[in-house]
Amino acid sequence: MLTQPTVEQMQSLGLVEMARAWQAQQKDPEAAQLSFDERFALLVDAQYLHNSNKRIARLLSEAKLRLLQACVEDVDFPKTRELDRPLWRQLCTGRFIDDKKGILIVGATGTGKTYLACALGQQACRHGRRVRYYRTSRLLEELAIARADGSYQRTLARIARYDLLILDDFLMVPPTESQRRDLFEVLEDRAGNRSTLCTSQLPVDAWHAQLGDPTLADALLDRLVHTAYRLVLKGPTRRKEQKESGLNQTPNP
Repeated sequence: MLTQPTVEQMQSLGLVEMARAWQAQQKDPEAAQLSFDERFALLVDAQYLHNSNKRIARLLSEAKLRLLQACVEDVDFPKTRELDRPLWRQLCTGRFIDDKKGILIVGATGTGKTYLACALGQQACRHGRRVRYYRTSRLLEELAIARADGSYQRTLARIARYDLLILDDFLMVPPTESQRRDLFEVLEDRAGNRSTLCTSQLPVDAWHAQLGDPTLADALLDRLVHTAYRLVLKGPTRRKEQKESGLNQTPNP
């Protein structure tokens, strides 16, 4: 059997993992007991899994999640947190991205807002979605720089293409006039087209006053709030609970 030429041809076609699996089959006596269809299916599965894992790794790298290890499977539901379990499970399916709806996660510092946001971001990447995480202040800095160097429209267009945009620490401080307009431009592009997830220490009812400009606040929040799912986290800081219990793990799952 001309194994090496076949391997080289498979590699030249980019089927590296399939070639590796085929070589492994040649050395496995049990593989000889399988039918052609069964063996071929195993080779296709090996290549498909390799390509899928490679794509997920690329999406996770692009997402720049603050907590890379955050995952939906590790989220817990202590009574003090009052995390809506049925809603959380629904959000984990990623249907909200298909429906172009947003998510608002609010609660005091340390209640696990960032962890939940990054867990949903990682899950979206695992489903093949393009995700991008920003601390809101960093996004506004990036847009200010883009406005100054002439790349503003390109930057807005790039942000608009993400299936899920995560804005952490939303409205931590009152935005300036130019920052309000930048936020409006970002949300205007995404409203009804893509999903946006915001975390904030401020309750949603306080966002209008924090934005400052009533007219622009009305327009901005109209694009963000009314069709979004809400998770309101209660209870003490999770960081304190973990410190007292002596746990050494990812914060705030």
